Amino acid sequence: MGVLHGIRVLDFGRYIAGPYCAALLADFGADVIRVDRRGGSEDRFVMPVSEEGEGAFFLQANRNKRSMTLDIDSEAGRGVVRSLVKHADVVVANMPPRTLAALGLDYASLSAVKPDIIVTASSAFGSHQDAAHRVGFDGVAQAMSGAVYLGGQPDQPAKAMVPVIDFSTALSCALGTVLALYERKQSGRGQLVEGSLLHTALNLASGALIEAGSLGADREPSGNRSPVAGPSDIFRTRDGWVIVQVIGPAMFERWTELVSRPDLLHDQRFSDDRRRGEHGRELSRIMAQWCATRTRIEVLSLLEEARLPAGPVYSPGEALMDATIRASGALVWTDYPGLPRPAPLVTAPAQLSRTPSAIRGRPPRPGEHTEEVLREVGYTEGEIACLRDQNII
Repeated sequence: MGVLHGIRVLDFGRYIAGPYCAALLADFGADVIRVDRRGGSEDRFVMPVSEEGEGAFFLQANRNKRSMTLDIDSEAGRGVVRSLVKHADVVVANMPPRTLAALGLDYASLSAVKPDIIVTASSAFGSHQDAAHRVGFDGVAQAMSGAVYLGGQPDQPAKAMVPVIDFSTALSCALGTVLALYERKQSGRGQLVEGSLLHTALNLASGALIEAGSLGADREPSGNRSPVAGPSDIFRTRDGWVIVQVIGPAMFERWTELVSRPDLLHDQRFSDDRRRGEHGRELSRIMAQWCATRTRIEVLSLLEEARLPAGPVYSPGEALMDATIRASGALVWTDYPGLPRPAPLVTAPAQLSRTPSAIRGRPPRPGEHTEEVLREVGYTEGEIACLRDQNII
């Protein structure tokens, strides 16, 4: 049994931040019921990979769940929601606060139905008055945090092409949910767990924000090159790319030995990490020349021997074939209807030694468990048939 065995979660989440939070709870044993729109919710079909259009991120964020379909815009559908909440411990939803309130999924409405319910609600900008009406995605939060500016070039900002903010928000909300469940054991009361994409992005960019706020620093964008240490950059080898990150005096000394440039130890431009970051362009030039005449395997082997952090820059396909990644147990190859071959779902990033997480089941089809779930909360066969006739389920 997982740590959260016996905990029931209603997942109204969409896209990544909400659904992946619920998936993490399911990985550790919670019974998670995804409440889909009839025909499947919109996030199911982003980056399609299956014959019926299910998307890659949907598969990752919805393993280990059951699915029921429900028209939550109707009054009858909201009645079903109230019945479900009476048998639940947690409700997960990531929508603008005004939308949650309009649908009756806000904490005030749900706690009136079940006082010890925990509502985990993430949004783009938070629930305060200036933001409650606004919508946004991962990239918007990245851009507003300063990270996109710093990660690009002076003439072209650049965002991360993977949804780091969505997944990080999900991790934060999963932690908050577990904390609220732990506190409920003492108090017997539920509470609201909130997260926002912007708040997450500000946390990830906090070093640059602190530097700018306390020192007035106004850094220029530097692309892949670190502005606070060096050489720390991405370099081309004869047959591919590598990333190298040299930080601290001990590593820098080993690096000068590796590239046969001991004179750099006595160059005042490179006397500490701050100066090495300021003059990182020159250090990157030296390292680029050293890498250019060697293969990727040769470069990485020599860097490992010198105990310098480095790794290959992989395509997604190459990452799936890496021996270290495969040996880590991070990938669970999972069948899904309509996929030409199993999908490599990625396990939870934190593992417990005695009670580990597990991917026990594939993501659900739309409404695959509707009748099963309704029976569990007390609906009769006749009532279920009536809901189906009314197009509520």
